[in-house]
Amino acid sequence: MTAGPHSPHTLMIRKLESIFRLSDEEKQALQGLPVQLQVLRADQDIVRVGDRPSQCCLLVEGYTCLYKLTTEGKRQIVAFQVPGDMPDLQSLHLKVLDNSLATVTPCTVAFIQHEDLRRICARYSRITAALWRETLVDASVFREWVLNVGRREAFSRMAHLLCEFRVRLKAVELAEGDTFDLPFTQGELADAIGTSNVHVNRVLRELRTKGLIRSKGIQVTIPDWEKLKEAAGFDPLYLHLEQDRAA
Repeated sequence: MTAGPHSPHTLMIRKLESIFRLSDEEKQALQGLPVQLQVLRADQDIVRVGDRPSQCCLLVEGYTCLYKLTTEGKRQIVAFQVPGDMPDLQSLHLKVLDNSLATVTPCTVAFIQHEDLRRICARYSRITAALWRETLVDASVFREWVLNVGRREAFSRMAHLLCEFRVRLKAVELAEGDTFDLPFTQGELADAIGTSNVHVNRVLRELRTKGLIRSKGIQVTIPDWEKLKEAAGFDPLYLHLEQDRAA
């Protein structure tokens, strides 16, 4: 497989380098990881609570979400993923999954066998450190999402989610300036910020009315980044990006 700008290996390296500097030798080692590409439809579970996977997935194209369900079947989305993310990396060390991972849009994913990841980690200690840092950053994002849902008003919750998406997409070179794709339904956004579809619609309208966002189809533009950050109470510290990726 060629190492093009959107190849699985290039995306993995780009994402890891947004939080951890890799040497040329380490990048070359990651380029040699065997992967199996699979195209998935939207709204399809990749793994579910209780699964015992023998592989991790790397998101190559599209968007996914981690979620949990109440006993009544109500869904709480606890994270969205963008290309380059490895959302089930914890399965390398946790035998049984405690959350589900699903596609939000049509996706291309690259599956990497646990044994291949363990082999490269045994040989390159700094790659182990990079993957460990990746899981720690995921945990930091979860903590911020708990704060977002538990203590911010719906308007600030949505603004915060938009800020996070803009920063994460820019870090992996998938946003053009302050314009990026937000291909989520109002129901998915409601499940992410813990409110109703009607309230999501109201909040998005308020953000547009105040000039904090512009939208056309799935594309969102942030006209004034500093004002949106202020409205959200957003501090990118919890994403733990390398300094040049955090702007």
